[in-house]
Amino acid sequence: MKYVSTRGEAPVLGFDDVLLAGLARDGGLYVPESWPELSPSEVADLSGRPYAEVATLVMAPFLGGGIDEEMVAGIVAEAYARFRHPAVVPLRQVGDNEWVLELFHGPTLAFKDVALQVLGRLFDAELTRRSERLTILGATSGDTGPAAIEACRDRHTLDVFILHPAGRISEVQRRQMTTVASDNVHNLAVEGTFDDCQDLVKAIFGDLALRERLRLSAVNSINWARVLPQVVYYLAAAVALGGPSRPVSFSVPTGNFGNALAGWVARQMGAPISRLVVASNRNDIATRFLTTGVMELQQVHPTTSPAMDIQVSSNLERLLFELLDRHAGDVAHLMAEFGTTGRMEVPLERLAPLGDLFDTTRVDDETVARAMGELYAASGHLVDPHTAVGLTAGRTCRRDPTVPLVAMATAHPAKFPDTVEAATGVRPELPDHLADLYDRPERCTTLPCDLAAVRDYVVSNARAAGHTG
Repeated sequence: MKYVSTRGEAPVLGFDDVLLAGLARDGGLYVPESWPELSPSEVADLSGRPYAEVATLVMAPFLGGGIDEEMVAGIVAEAYARFRHPAVVPLRQVGDNEWVLELFHGPTLAFKDVALQVLGRLFDAELTRRSERLTILGATSGDTGPAAIEACRDRHTLDVFILHPAGRISEVQRRQMTTVASDNVHNLAVEGTFDDCQDLVKAIFGDLALRERLRLSAVNSINWARVLPQVVYYLAAAVALGGPSRPVSFSVPTGNFGNALAGWVARQMGAPISRLVVASNRNDIATRFLTTGVMELQQVHPTTSPAMDIQVSSNLERLLFELLDRHAGDVAHLMAEFGTTGRMEVPLERLAPLGDLFDTTRVDDETVARAMGELYAASGHLVDPHTAVGLTAGRTCRRDPTVPLVAMATAHPAKFPDTVEAATGVRPELPDHLADLYDRPERCTTLPCDLAAVRDYVVSNARAAGHTG
C-alpha cells in the first residue's frame, strides 16, 4: 500500500513514512492509492472477535508491508488494554432502535483516545527502530490535545507541543493537558480561536527547512495514521448490529471531519452503512459545504459543544480529492483559492454522489440542552453536549426507523460538567483515575496569536535534530 498527497506534488510514501510525516510536503493530506475492500464474508467474520483483534484485521490492508503487522497487533492490544470497558467501545441503547457508541472509555474520556493510544505507540516503535526523534506539533479544540499528550508523554523519542485556544475549551479539557508534568510535554494557550491554532501549526509545517530541522509530525487528523484506527469502530458497531446483512446508519458530531471521513472509509471497505449524518453545531462549515458546495470562512461562535467550534474542517480535503476524481491539481487550485480568499466552490453536480450516503444538519445550543434533559428524564442516561448534537441530528435526519441509528458518543459527560448539570440537574463525576484533577498543579505558557512567537517557542524547547533547548 502506497500513499499519495491530495495536492499531487509530494513524494509517494509507504505507511511508515506517512505515519512520521503527518502533513504532506506540498501542504496536502495523504490518502491510500486505492481503498481496500472487505468481502461480505470477511465483514461477517469480524463478529464476536475482541475489539483489538478486529482493529488489527481492519488496519492490516493499509500497512502494506511498511510496518510489521505482528508489532501492530501487539501495539493495538496494549493500547486497548487501558480502556475501562471490556468491549473498548460499547454500544448502549437509548431509544427505539437508537444507540450511542461510547467512544470515551480511554484514559482521557474522549474518542480521540481510540486512535491516539495506538498512534503514540506506533510513533515510539518506529522511531526506536530508526533511532530517531520527532517533534509532535498539534492544535486542539479540546479533545485531541489531552489524548495526544496522554499517548506521547514520557516517550524519549518524542517532544509534544499542543496549541489550544485560550479560554475556549472546558476546564476539564484544559487541566487534562496542563496538569501533565512530563518533561517532553509543552502546553501553549494561544490568544485566538482553534482555527487560529490550526493555521499556526500549518504555517510552521509549511516552513520546510524548519520542518526538517525539528523533524515535525502531526497528531491531528491531518495525519492519516490518526484517521485509520477510527475506521475500525464503524465496522465493529455495524457487525454488532447485524451487519453485513443489515444496514446501519451513523450520526457523527463533526468539527474537523476526521471522524465522519472514517465512516466514509469504512463504507468504502464494505461496512453496511446506509446513511452517515454529519452533525454540526452553529459553526457549520461542513454542513454548508455538503449542501451547497461552498466552503467559506465565517466567524467562529463559542457554543456548548466547543470541540466543534471551528470553521476549517481539514479532512474535507480528502473527500474533495475523491469528489474531483483524484485530480490533485484541481484540489491544489481550490485549496489555494480557499487559503487566499477564505472561500471556494465546487459545482453541485460534483456533490451528487454524496447524496447516496450523507445527510447533514446543524443543532443549536438550546436544542442540545433540551435533548440532554429529555434523554436523562426518559432513561437516566447522561450524554455530553457533542453526543447530544449527534443524537439530535440523527433523529432529525432519520429516514427509516427500521435501520438502527448509532450516534457517536465522543466524550464522557464529566468533561463538560457545567453544561450537563445545567441541562439535567445532575453534575457528572469524573472517574476515579481523574478524581483529583482539579487539585493538580497546572503548567502552561500563554502566547499571542503570532507565528513568530509560537515558532520561536517551539524552536527553543524542541530537542530534535540535536537541539537541546
